[in-house]
Amino acid sequence: MLRKNDYVVLVSLLTLFTFVTLFVFRTADDNRLTSWQWVFSSVDAGRIFFILVIGIFFSFLFSKRPFPEKNPAVVLFSISFVISAFFWKEPELIVDASRYFTQAKHLEVYGTRYFFNEWGRDITAWTDMPVVPFFYGLIFRFIGESRSYIQVFTTFLFSVTVVLTYLTGKELWNKDVGFAGGALLLGMPYLYTQTPLMLVDVPVMFLLTLSIYTSIKAMKYGGILMIVFSSITIFLTFYSKYSAWLMLSVLIIVFAVYIARRDPKQYIYRAFMLALVSISLAAVVIWLKFDVISEQISLLLSYQRPGLRRWGESFISTFLFQIHPFITLSAVYSFYVASRKKDMKYAIISYLIVLVVLMQIRRIRYIIMVLPMLSLMASYGLQEVRNVELKRFVVLCIVVSSVIIALFAYLPFVQTISAVNLKEAGEYLDSIEASGVEVITINTPNSEVNQAVSVPLLDIFTHKNIHYTHDEKFSPSIEKIKESPLRFTWEYKNPRYYLANKEHLKGRALVLILNEIDTPLPGFLAQKIRGCRKSKVFKTADELFRHETVVTVYH
Repeated sequence: MLRKNDYVVLVSLLTLFTFVTLFVFRTADDNRLTSWQWVFSSVDAGRIFFILVIGIFFSFLFSKRPFPEKNPAVVLFSISFVISAFFWKEPELIVDASRYFTQAKHLEVYGTRYFFNEWGRDITAWTDMPVVPFFYGLIFRFIGESRSYIQVFTTFLFSVTVVLTYLTGKELWNKDVGFAGGALLLGMPYLYTQTPLMLVDVPVMFLLTLSIYTSIKAMKYGGILMIVFSSITIFLTFYSKYSAWLMLSVLIIVFAVYIARRDPKQYIYRAFMLALVSISLAAVVIWLKFDVISEQISLLLSYQRPGLRRWGESFISTFLFQIHPFITLSAVYSFYVASRKKDMKYAIISYLIVLVVLMQIRRIRYIIMVLPMLSLMASYGLQEVRNVELKRFVVLCIVVSSVIIALFAYLPFVQTISAVNLKEAGEYLDSIEASGVEVITINTPNSEVNQAVSVPLLDIFTHKNIHYTHDEKFSPSIEKIKESPLRFTWEYKNPRYYLANKEHLKGRALVLILNEIDTPLPGFLAQKIRGCRKSKVFKTADELFRHETVVTVYH
């Protein structure tokens, strides 16, 4: 019969063995951003192993202390926020950020009325929805156009999601399930790389989790205020991302679980009112923007849906490498626990994960919004560990090992990819004396991405006024780009506010953005830079991603 200390040793060895096994078989990780085969190509795995040993030791010490009884939500929020703040130094890793920045800046420059009127028209929306760029735009307009403000905002939403995960578990079962569920959301290294980015994935995760939690509260307790508030969160989630439409089907499960109880009459009424108000709010926007939404849906069906098969990542990568394997194993085990207990409430947290598997949604970015439910499933399974200290030790080992991998492997890696050139160039431009910046982009026959999208990505990192000069750019054939995941870049056009900045160009800096360091310059450009001093070249190269940038500053 194994004693508690024997289990502690076993869990410690399994934690170390898991890291070693994943490292050995890292070529199985086909993640498109933080694959272990890339992340550990220039990182000393032995050093991380040593840090992991220290982390396990401190996990053991802290496991002897009870989880906080007072203000557990504050503790979860604070820890998650502080850890995530370390990742604010990473660059914008995904070119989609150019769209959301551009959409938000339209609101900053032209106001909220223009934003609503021109969404999908003068403001190119691609397949995006307006809610998250709207909030980014409000930050730009009323607080200031700074990436730091956006990072504080997205990190705040991530930390609140951790708290909402705790509250959801507490509402469905008890504090222990909720607290461990919130903590286990910190056991997913990939999430830390996404939190500081100017994308929509983390905000949508927050909105979906909030919708689930408020729907549970509305069904459980009723009340017109809670029903209205829940309806508003559902409305915001609905217009945050198209894939959220599918995920909101979990509300049907929430309704069914409560209606299946005794005396279902009051629950039927609450479900009806919640659905009525939510659908009414959503219908108003559909009516006002039907032409835009119908075009976007057509593009999603003809381009993005079939594209998911080509751009996918394996479940092995997602659930073993990018998410700690202990979370996945515990989540799988939780199905057995729930079936044995005949716990209908478990369907609320498991439905979305089952949906992801059945529909073969093989891209971790597209399932970020459901990860809080996965962490609750894992917490539910861990409740079978009767020894409280041992259970705490397992949770701490998961979180600590994931944070160590994210901080000492993922973060150094993302700081060495080509995207860092735009970040460093923007910061450099802020450090020099120049009243404005003229930006020229050049594409070549080898360009996988239209470098025009680099202009807003550069703008994210500088406070200087940018004037964009359109060049005679190479454009690949329609056949070549129609199936590309980066197709939107060739249909992208920089907005007119960059053309309106010409009056600021006296004493300007000139910035040239290329995709290759040795790209021959056209005659007009060679003449333009004649007499200018080459001030700095940013040419970090990774040779891993389709989109690379070389930034040269002339002053």
